[in-house]
Amino acid sequence: MGLTVAVAGASGYAGGELLRLISAHPHLELGAVAAGSSAGRPITSIHPHLVGLTGQSFVATDPETLAAADLVFLALPHGESAAIAADLPSQVHVVDLGADFRLLDGDAWVRYYGGRHAGTWTYGLPELPGQRERIAAATRVANTGCYAAAITIALAPLIAGGLADPEDVVVVAASGTTGAGRGLKPHLMASEVMGELSPYKVGVHQHVPEIKQATGATSLSFTPVLAPMPRGILATITARPVGAVSAADVRACLVAAYDGEAFVHVLPEGQWPRTSSTYGSNATHLQATLDVDSGRIIVVSALDNLGKGAAGQAVQCANIMLGLPESVGLTALGTGP
Repeated sequence: MGLTVAVAGASGYAGGELLRLISAHPHLELGAVAAGSSAGRPITSIHPHLVGLTGQSFVATDPETLAAADLVFLALPHGESAAIAADLPSQVHVVDLGADFRLLDGDAWVRYYGGRHAGTWTYGLPELPGQRERIAAATRVANTGCYAAAITIALAPLIAGGLADPEDVVVVAASGTTGAGRGLKPHLMASEVMGELSPYKVGVHQHVPEIKQATGATSLSFTPVLAPMPRGILATITARPVGAVSAADVRACLVAAYDGEAFVHVLPEGQWPRTSSTYGSNATHLQATLDVDSGRIIVVSALDNLGKGAAGQAVQCANIMLGLPESVGLTALGTGP
């Protein structure tokens, strides 16, 4: 018998990806599969690709049912995790895929999310210096946001290494439609999305304070873009260099930061990240250069928003929390085009 994990919010896209990863994990056994308003429905009526779960149904999101597991994943909308987490025993490990516990600054929470700040848990990005050890010692972990993962991995080593100016960072990032959740929204209908790119939450995206907190950036201009694809993020991060910085310096900094990391790959020179190369994986692909005109640092980052940006990252953190090999049940290999 493996360690039992439960999933709340399992009818969503991130929840479905969690179910897929857990079902193939050699050391995890799927426990309660909770889905609020979908309780009682067959799992495969919403996730038909999960044929191994045929005959099983979603259950109600009941803390007592979830508490029977060794670890609980909360894949709930922002603002809904705190109430469930408060009723789970302290010995039960919890990974929250929502934003409830990511921020240190309560005022930033109120400004970007509204409502009461629930507190702060250990931040779930193992590749940040010292964070892997903090996750291993924690019973409560706040998973990163999808944009935050793509941008932080690309930017944090450059600010920490003194190469990039934390006061001058600009990001434009495109995301697939699953990043907006499963809820029916007119602007996410196929006839609206297909054939166009459209910016949204320009200048007010909720991941800004999280990115600043995780990277050390003090000023960040972020423009998110909705792309006509189901999954994936491609982020282009530019920053003013500090002093005389070459493209080789930037690449060397990233290579050194992620030497030995299973899920972060600095691509060979001249090869640029593609979202399709990360589909279905827990990988992040990076490439960097200097703009020949402005001299600004440019880093491009690609990941699967449901993988390293959500469910894959959550399973990676769970492995660390439970004392399992960090990469077990995960892959750095994408599915190709």
